[in-house]
Amino acid sequence: MGAQRASAAPTHTHPSHPNYRRSIFDLASGTELPGKPLRDEGDGPVSDAAANHAYDNTGITLDFYVQVLGRRSIDNRGMRVESSVHFGKNFGNAMWTGERMVYGDGDQDVSGFPMALDIIAHELTHGVTQHMIAGGLGVVRVPLKDRQFKEQTHDLRGQAGALNESFSDVVGSMVKQWHAGQDVTQANWLLGEHLLAPQHGRAIRSLKDPGNRKLTWYEDEQYNSMDGYSDGADVHDSSGVPNHAFYLAAQKIGGYSWEKAGLVWYEAFAKLKPKASFKDAAQATQQVATQRFGSKSKEYQAITSAWQAVKVIT
Repeated sequence: MGAQRASAAPTHTHPSHPNYRRSIFDLASGTELPGKPLRDEGDGPVSDAAANHAYDNTGITLDFYVQVLGRRSIDNRGMRVESSVHFGKNFGNAMWTGERMVYGDGDQDVSGFPMALDIIAHELTHGVTQHMIAGGLGVVRVPLKDRQFKEQTHDLRGQAGALNESFSDVVGSMVKQWHAGQDVTQANWLLGEHLLAPQHGRAIRSLKDPGNRKLTWYEDEQYNSMDGYSDGADVHDSSGVPNHAFYLAAQKIGGYSWEKAGLVWYEAFAKLKPKASFKDAAQATQQVATQRFGSKSKEYQAITSAWQAVKVIT
């Protein structure tokens, strides 16, 4: 399980931060959220390695939002971010419930979630999107009885749902690159490395080459363009289209992904409506690029050509 793989407490810790507050809880294999308090903002490391990793990686993600995007926590108002580790028995997932982060310890197929900075950034970004776009992006409400957690009362569907997943992937990748100090050529553009058991593959997704199972895992069905896309496709598969558009734009612009392409994506996605399409996202990024850099700029041309390459616009 994840706690076993995270056998040593991380050496990188964060002091108390004025722009956000982290709180970590221990569910001890239970499911009644949030669990027993383990660590609060500014506290030193505890004996639970999963809690320490969750604390540190949450801090790195929130630091990225503050320092790069100028956003104060999930809601942009400095909200406390609660995380509950050791959820359930053999629960192979990490997720934003709509109110907090939940981490399972994993199973024989997938584990180590609190150690995965990019996955934590991905999930926390679902919370950002939730607060950034009134009504959510691609959110479809479902009855409470259909969900395991009372807080999570929605599904993501359609191109808007895929954009929601994609924005989380983009931020997850940028946070990973930012923390490592990697430019667009140094980054491998993989998400969720080391989570899967070796026999299942290398990573969860690739922004560089969506659907390439040699880079990811044996059931990766992501699209890298609109070729083969169909309405009703799973949002995790169709998110490969805007994912690849971001990768192509960032590569063509060069430098660090978060300095130009990332800022454009962040500003553009904040403009989207709850039922936005891929074309809406493309046009929003073009609009922001024009405002920031001009319609004849390298940045605008890179973003336009990226959406053309994935066949969202002509």
